[in-house]
Amino acid sequence: MKLIDWYIFKKFIGTFVYAISLLIIIVIIFDISENIEDFLKNNAPVKAILLDYYLNFIPYFINLFVYLFTFISVIFFTSKMAGDTEIIAILSSGISFWRMLRPYLFASLLLAFFSAYLGNFLIPKTNEQRREFKNTYMENLTKDRNRNIHLQIEKGVFVYVESYNSAQHVGYRFTLEKYLDQQLKYKLTGDRIERDKADSIWTIYSFVERYIDNQNEHIIKGAKKDTVLNLKTTDLYEIKEDFEVMNFWELRDHIANEQIKGNDNVVLYEVEMNKRLASPAAILILTFIGVALSSRKVRGGIGVHLGAGIAITFSYILFMQVSTVFATYGDLSPALAAWIPNIIFAIVGIYLVRKAPK
Repeated sequence: MKLIDWYIFKKFIGTFVYAISLLIIIVIIFDISENIEDFLKNNAPVKAILLDYYLNFIPYFINLFVYLFTFISVIFFTSKMAGDTEIIAILSSGISFWRMLRPYLFASLLLAFFSAYLGNFLIPKTNEQRREFKNTYMENLTKDRNRNIHLQIEKGVFVYVESYNSAQHVGYRFTLEKYLDQQLKYKLTGDRIERDKADSIWTIYSFVERYIDNQNEHIIKGAKKDTVLNLKTTDLYEIKEDFEVMNFWELRDHIANEQIKGNDNVVLYEVEMNKRLASPAAILILTFIGVALSSRKVRGGIGVHLGAGIAITFSYILFMQVSTVFATYGDLSPALAAWIPNIIFAIVGIYLVRKAPK
């Protein structure tokens, strides 16, 4: 990289770090003012607040807005360079506009890989402590599912529970059915089911077993039966946004398992997985849009460029939210929902770069 490349690269990264650091401080101050009542009411230790919650809150927040602040940083320092006629000097010296984009590409790739690492590997680990603190001192992240829970726990093995109490680990109106070649071979029902100390051992009360062999049936009844099931308590209740503690590979495996079980909420995990891949790509797209918008010297200077940048920023967020809602509650593919904003803004970016002053 030449001297001019390092100059642009350092301005890019330096402006980004400065902007995101200021915003983190502001957000932490607002978050403290919003949650101070919960901290005091639940006697949260100061050490836990600082280390378990806010220290782990920082990478989560950085990654949440990394692509937007990358865009704003590019708009800010590139517009200032244009206002000081630095870009005109660069182009006049014989460096093409495409060549000038090289340090922007390197810096945005660095931030994109940083974002991918944060979102898929580091943040899931830091979220474990943050969510544990949140569950203890701020809000209960566990929520019972609606009634009539249907699951496939193994191939050809189906479970039904009318309702489940996550606090007591007790389910009511339990049914287990085993099928072979689409023929019912075994059925176990019970009025109540409880988890034993081991997560895979369950106790079924007032049970009835039916063994079915062609036209013959063998029925066993009893007051209590212990059995091993490929059924976890977490299959029967919901943990709010539990995908936050899953790295990319764990999330992918979880999606595969939930699809087997027929969980309708699996689309939330699919959207999350695709957003983790699409967000780093958005850094590259928004970087080049920012350069194309702010590299021209205009009357009004940085203010005009920042205004246009903020408008594009909110447009991107709007597209992302709308597509996510259509994927979650409609028939839109989760992969397409995550990538639609990138596709649209990539087209816009290509047009703006082609029209940028050369």
